[in-house]
Amino acid sequence: MKARVDKDTCIGCGLCPSICPEVFELTDEGYAHAIKSEVPEDCHDEAKEAAESCPVDAIEVE
Repeated sequence: MKARVDKDTCIGCGLCPSICPEVFELTDEGYAHAIKSEVPEDCHDEAKEAAESCPVDAIEVE
């Protein structure tokens, strides 16, 4: 499973790293990015929840 954040769509709300800090973090500019493009197996559910919770649909997990 891979995770990707569209930096042009992200508003930097911080929801994804609060749900799945193993995969997402905020950059110094205040926008989210995937720390690891490959989601660890034990984080699949949290990564999907983060993507579904994104208010602007900036996260793609597949």
